[in-house]
Amino acid sequence: MSNRQTDRFHIPLTETGQDTHSEEKPVEPLAPWRLTLNDIIFGAESKGGKLFDVVLIIAILLSVVAVMLESVPMIVANYRPQLIGIEWLFTIAFTIEYGLRLASVRHPLKYATSFYGIVDLFSIIPTYLSVLIPGINSLLVIRILRILRVFRVLKLIRYVNEAEMLMQALRTGRRKILVFLYSVITMVVVFGAIMFLVEGPAAGFTSIPTSIYWAIVTLTTVGYGDISPVTPLGQLIASAVMITGYAIIAVPTGIYTAELANQLRVQRDNRGCPGCGKTGHEADAEFCRFCGEEMIDKKVPASDS
Repeated sequence: MSNRQTDRFHIPLTETGQDTHSEEKPVEPLAPWRLTLNDIIFGAESKGGKLFDVVLIIAILLSVVAVMLESVPMIVANYRPQLIGIEWLFTIAFTIEYGLRLASVRHPLKYATSFYGIVDLFSIIPTYLSVLIPGINSLLVIRILRILRVFRVLKLIRYVNEAEMLMQALRTGRRKILVFLYSVITMVVVFGAIMFLVEGPAAGFTSIPTSIYWAIVTLTTVGYGDISPVTPLGQLIASAVMITGYAIIAVPTGIYTAELANQLRVQRDNRGCPGCGKTGHEADAEFCRFCGEEMIDKKVPASDS
């Protein structure tokens, strides 16, 4: 397996402790115990790293199952103390793991503010907050996001690249999508105000916000039916809203498809920027397109093995 398949916070070092990718700018070596810890927690090549990831994934799945069972009244009535004990056991274990992750990286703040760092933090906070806010521990299901690490464990890095391509298409087309959403919001506000004027409280359109809710439900072709026009003019407007809804469904799909086609024409890899850690750069990029930092490992071939 190539180094591109390990976590971007995994530090590949030589026996002397020097960064193998920073010959021009040598960095202070980490303590031996931090190097070993980093290899186990963030690495996906060593036996210890693979075992750690597998155990972590199993623990995450079990903890999520426990959280879901805690919402079943019949189970809670008989096993509430046991479920609470299991929840705190996993939370303490994940808290220790989070602390070890921060201790094993060269820049703890960068990891703490990364996607996985934020997910790791929010996967343990709800249990502590549940002492003050009952029921908030249901948010612990966010731990399921940590299963994304299974991609590097099962050598499915190519799927990560595909996911990055989809996200990049969304980022590139975000302005067009925002303009589209603004247009939709404008339409539902206008249609809602008109229906409030035409139908009025007698037909269930008790306020403009309620009428806007009806317009959103109708425009998106959901059609709950809890509010419906009764006058001929109102029914005519409702028909126009429904037809408009079918017409605009293809707009965001077309925008996204066009941006995705552009992404397919650009060869990208999953190198993490040494400055900001972001990925999605072109295969021959020499500098990060986000922060301008010089890239490393240029033109590294993709590999699934």
